[in-house]
Amino acid sequence: MRNDGVRPRIGMTELIYLLIGAILLLLLGIIAKGQTQTPATKAVNVQSQIQQPIYREYRGVRLGMTATEARAKLGEPAMKSAEQDFYIFSQNETTQIAYDAAEKVTTISTDYMGGVGAPDAQTIVGEGFVQRPDGSRFRMVIYDSERFWVSYNKSATVVPVVTITIGTLK
Repeated sequence: MRNDGVRPRIGMTELIYLLIGAILLLLLGIIAKGQTQTPATKAVNVQSQIQQPIYREYRGVRLGMTATEARAKLGEPAMKSAEQDFYIFSQNETTQIAYDAAEKVTTISTDYMGGVGAPDAQTIVGEGFVQRPDGSRFRMVIYDSERFWVSYNKSATVVPVVTITIGTLK
């Protein structure tokens, strides 16, 4: 390669654009740093503020009940085992009850097809849902003092499914 002594120069216009770009980047950094919390962060903060559980049982079944007590409340399951029972209450409502080794209820999960018959979301987990880009909604509340959690999930499918789950903390 030949070096003919010509050095590239930055013109006044290019220098001005470079300075404007640098200033804009600095301003964007300052603005981004001052933004509010994301919805997910807000949801976590709100969860820790809730003291009293809003939703703690399903059709009289509570965490810690024996399988015999749960079956007495809900009737005969469509599918039954020592680990889990599956109930079909209607074409829109199904429930799964999971048991531990001592056959005590550890999880209660109910699905409402099309959201038909589902309790109001705010009566289950209160305010502060995470709205996902696909249109689905989610919120989980943890009650450390009582060692359980409650979640509400609404899918964004053509026929939305609302799933409400209560589970024990391990």
